[in-house]
Amino acid sequence: MKNNLLTILTFLLLINVGFSQEKINYLEESKADFKERMQWFNDAKYGMFIHFGLYSQLGGIYKGNDKGRYAEWIQGNQNIPSEEYAKLINTWNPQDFDADEIVKLAKKAGMKYLVITTKHHEGFCLWDSKYTDFDIANSPMKGRDLIKELEVACKKEGIVFGTYYSITDWHQGSQYVEEGKGWGMMLMHEGRKQEYVTYLKNQIKELIENYDTNIIWFDGDWVDWWTLEDGNDLYQYIRELKPSIIINNRVSKRKLFKKDFGTPEQFHLEDKVDYYWEACYTMNDSWGFKIKDTDWKTPEEVYAKLKDINGKGGNFLLNIGPDGNGNVPKKSVKILKKVGKKLAKEERK
Repeated sequence: MKNNLLTILTFLLLINVGFSQEKINYLEESKADFKERMQWFNDAKYGMFIHFGLYSQLGGIYKGNDKGRYAEWIQGNQNIPSEEYAKLINTWNPQDFDADEIVKLAKKAGMKYLVITTKHHEGFCLWDSKYTDFDIANSPMKGRDLIKELEVACKKEGIVFGTYYSITDWHQGSQYVEEGKGWGMMLMHEGRKQEYVTYLKNQIKELIENYDTNIIWFDGDWVDWWTLEDGNDLYQYIRELKPSIIINNRVSKRKLFKKDFGTPEQFHLEDKVDYYWEACYTMNDSWGFKIKDTDWKTPEEVYAKLKDINGKGGNFLLNIGPDGNGNVPKKSVKILKKVGKKLAKEERK
């Protein structure tokens, strides 16, 4: 009888504790807590961006057509139907992708963190997701887990691991292209938004729980159906899953939302501001691998950008685009190593 009474009292106490705990509103985080969470990012200064997906095997050319500036946008640039584009999964086989070598390169370059495009606008997932068949597990790369390989390599080398995720999705089926609008402004089929938001949240949960990602780097916030309220809700959801995680401002509407950090793209701020920010640039012109793109920045240009950005309080996220075999272009490797030598020389002074 005594044991039963003790069990009941313990149960009631647990229920009471559960009801008395207020839900934390992560959008109203204290300045002290925010500063502490962002400290490593503020100290890091320099990171590697990796754009890699089905598009990488095309190198910016589809059936002889090289229309479009950015190789990772080739489906939209050339208006390739989803069913046709999806067939690329059958020939995507980047066997040379070497996570250890890529992370070691980042370290030699003086970079402190890394962000990989786990799902770009094309909708293809670089990890084995329970929520879609349009992923690495259904390609010739079945059996490899590139995201886990990168995560493990980053931990080994002391590099912070992060993942990119596109809010807009050209494959999943809830969205469509309106004639004359272009693939950049996908519309949402009536009655299917909640279905897609659930899909998105489930996949983000996979990335956090299976790969312990420390940054979620969103893109595609420009679509009309994604609202500030949607962004606030997603931000809260992610922070509940992992309170220490850092999320870029494109989780919501980037022009209105600056938490956790702003993301100027292919340009950087002229003056210091009262929020954290990170400028992302490409090594040449395209983000994804593009055979004809030879507009490489010199090591001196990269170094000067890094110093200018850091001097104005920002971080520099510099992109590489591995080719269809998974190899980092030799020119990218050469540039990064030269910049790394300059930085190492500075540290020795």
